[in-house]
Amino acid sequence: FSAEQEAQALRKAMKGFGTDEDAIIEILTKLNVSQRQQVLITYKSTIGRDLIDDLKSELSGNFERVIVAMMTSTTMYDVHELRRALKGAGTDEGCLIEILASRTNAEIRRINENYKIQYDRTLEDDIISDTSSMFRRVLVSLATGNRDEGTYVDEALAQQDAQCLYEAGEKKWGTDEVQFMSILCTRNRLHLLRVFDVYQGIANKDITDSIKSEMSGDLEDALLAVVKCMRNKSAYFAERLYKSMKGLGTDDSTLIRVMVSRCEIDMLDIRREFLAMYGKSLYSFIKGDCSGDYRKVLLRLCGG
Repeated sequence: FSAEQEAQALRKAMKGFGTDEDAIIEILTKLNVSQRQQVLITYKSTIGRDLIDDLKSELSGNFERVIVAMMTSTTMYDVHELRRALKGAGTDEGCLIEILASRTNAEIRRINENYKIQYDRTLEDDIISDTSSMFRRVLVSLATGNRDEGTYVDEALAQQDAQCLYEAGEKKWGTDEVQFMSILCTRNRLHLLRVFDVYQGIANKDITDSIKSEMSGDLEDALLAVVKCMRNKSAYFAERLYKSMKGLGTDDSTLIRVMVSRCEIDMLDIRREFLAMYGKSLYSFIKGDCSGDYRKVLLRLCGG
């Protein structure tokens, strides 16, 4: 890998009349995210221009969005997406839930630090001013990045947590959402998996079915996302991808975000889960749903 060679090749693909989109796709999809960051710096130092600005001026539409996303560092991409989800008219709740429910403590802390530097305000303040009631509290809790990340399962506590969840929901009239939030947003993964097992025995139904019957709207979506991420993060992302493409129209924001943010983490697992869940490959789904250079770059990220 030579950052300088790649920088020159990118410049060549954009210089003069017309743009060589295939060359841009070829170069950027064969590099990993840290190599792309090196190319970004080298481009500026050897060519004296900003690579992202050049790409933006040469490309357009969803293709441009994917390429710019790929050229952004992992943390900053999450920061930009969270800001986009919060600012302006309307809130992209799905984006907030997806990022905050699926990232690790360390990732969330980096997001918080960079968000503050970038926008001179805290992520928490923006969440508070843009969302409301229990949904807001769940997001604020997740955004602290303070979940127990140990592996210890306290059997007595697991029994107690499961009983608490049962009494906070199925057993009573109305729902004590705070109990759900405090258990689902703070306990470690293995502990929660044990809680869900015990819960099944007590309530005679799965925790996800209880959440669906007890909650609604964004709060329901957020707590379901937490449970799904604890059980199987790759399956959660497979479902996000499926929903972004099925039916009429495509939710391009979600499709781009999941493909770019997961392509180096668990794309193989996501593809496997997608096939198992929907009986069709992710590759064929993207192929049928997108077109042009946008489709080409997504298929490269998917890995064929």
